[in-house]
Amino acid sequence: MTQEEQLPSDLADCHALIVTQRQELASLQEQITAQQLLINELLREAYEKHSERYLASPSKLEQDFQHTPEAADAAQGLAEAIDESADASTTEVPATTESHEPVPATRRPRRRRPPQELFPEHIERYEVEVAIADELKHCSEHGERKLIDYDRQETLERVPAKLRLRITLFPKYACPGCPECGVVSPPRPEGLVEGNRYDTSIAAEIIGCKYGFHLPIYRQQDWFAGSGWTPSRGTMLHIAQKSGDLLPPFIEYLCAEARASGVLGTDDTPVTLILPPEHRLPAPNPDDPQSRRICSVFAEARAAGKVSVPARMWAYRCLTRKLNVFDFTVSRHRDGPDQFLIDQDFRGTLLADCYTGYQSIELRSDDRVVHAACNAHARRKVFEARDNHPALAAQLLSIYQKLYDLEDRAREMNPDERLTLRSTEARSVWSEFQMIVEGDLARRVLPKEKMAEALGYLRNHWSALQKYLDDGRLPIDNNETEQLMKQVAIGRKNWLFIGSVDAGRRAANFLTLVSSAVRNDLDANTYLKAVLDALLTGSTDYASLAPERWAQEHPEAIRVYRREERSQRRDAQRDRRQKRRQLTAKRKPN
Repeated sequence: MTQEEQLPSDLADCHALIVTQRQELASLQEQITAQQLLINELLREAYEKHSERYLASPSKLEQDFQHTPEAADAAQGLAEAIDESADASTTEVPATTESHEPVPATRRPRRRRPPQELFPEHIERYEVEVAIADELKHCSEHGERKLIDYDRQETLERVPAKLRLRITLFPKYACPGCPECGVVSPPRPEGLVEGNRYDTSIAAEIIGCKYGFHLPIYRQQDWFAGSGWTPSRGTMLHIAQKSGDLLPPFIEYLCAEARASGVLGTDDTPVTLILPPEHRLPAPNPDDPQSRRICSVFAEARAAGKVSVPARMWAYRCLTRKLNVFDFTVSRHRDGPDQFLIDQDFRGTLLADCYTGYQSIELRSDDRVVHAACNAHARRKVFEARDNHPALAAQLLSIYQKLYDLEDRAREMNPDERLTLRSTEARSVWSEFQMIVEGDLARRVLPKEKMAEALGYLRNHWSALQKYLDDGRLPIDNNETEQLMKQVAIGRKNWLFIGSVDAGRRAANFLTLVSSAVRNDLDANTYLKAVLDALLTGSTDYASLAPERWAQEHPEAIRVYRREERSQRRDAQRDRRQKRRQLTAKRKPN
């Protein structure tokens, strides 16, 4: 029986059916509303402990994330959430019904735009006049209405990136009276690929998208397809490879500049390296430790039936200059930093975690390299063990709070002033620190507890944790260097693998340029193009291409808003810490 045949034929029965269905619908609507209210209440209970608490009191976010690598991301996320919340609360809700009645001529006050919302003058503008119905142009009492003015509304549009084909004409001249003279023509400039089919701007876009915006090659196909050109993956990889072939001399110059600074922060993270086939396995070079390491790692992986190995990407952050350099190795063996630092005659201080390869670097370098330990790692271990021994953890964390408050005061000082402050105030705090680590509460901790691990970390690396006290150039922790690893980690989630050792080294070189450009607030693509253009012409003036120098000579490529946002976050953080110190001082007994 069909649905139509089930319907009643009598009019009264139809009315009764309609009334019944309306009642059922109203009941279901009430149930839906009640369920939605319950869901909202559960969501509030689940998230008010975190997100809403942070919105209500931003200082609590600092307490939860302070001195961790995630602190900057958490602060930025909170700022964006607050801005989003503010925008939502001030958004006007449009009317649900349309009206064609004429609007009264009374003007409502316009909300003044903040300066940052004004669109730049150089953006192309065009006008679109909205059509008005003919009946609205006529007044029933006074006849035809007259156009007096326009209300203007600016709406920003995005047009897909435009590609253009440059056709270069090379004139050819011949001598009409002397065929033996032949044909003369100007020389062809050097290009990235044969025939100079792709400009350096295309290469900069590919490299910047992959290592700056973390877009793998296959996703960049859609990126370029929106502009009307769909390149093959092989073509894009070939362009990136040819660009990478130009970089080694310049990258080595940047590495030498970083080593010359005398103070470096370092960290590393794994990347998956696909094993090459048997016929492409490299032959070991007895004079190259890394070559021997590569062959050893590949041989062990082949014997174990593996198809990939956990290679390593290392970051070295210069602490006195705005320069980051990356290095690639096939393992986390100590010969990576040894070859980068010791074999290159690095002399100075290396700020890092307490990985054994870093701990013993002083011995391997004949004391030319000093290892300084990151205090954020030590503090994190105490924080994670706070549930076992809350009283002891509170004492240790309060000491670290004092030390970080001192560093906050020293943030705007020069290295000499910072060293003086540490010598006069921070050392006495470390003396207090030592009394707690060796005190009665610490001795009561059982060996297998998490607090015992934290205390053991402090005791075993006590000297390295205090190294920053002797050098005003050193920060108290290595958090900013650890932040560089997120550039690799986010990219790794998207492009997943490194295809070969050469590809890994090219990736390290590209990361060096992109990361250093971002650190100098440069537009990475513009900087990459400038570097490739200069290297294509055979330029060896590497000093002028260094990111700091290039930023000074090309201020138009600087993203000013990055500096402004960073300064605002720094000021807000300083104000919050100052208020917290004032409250702490008031609570102390006289």
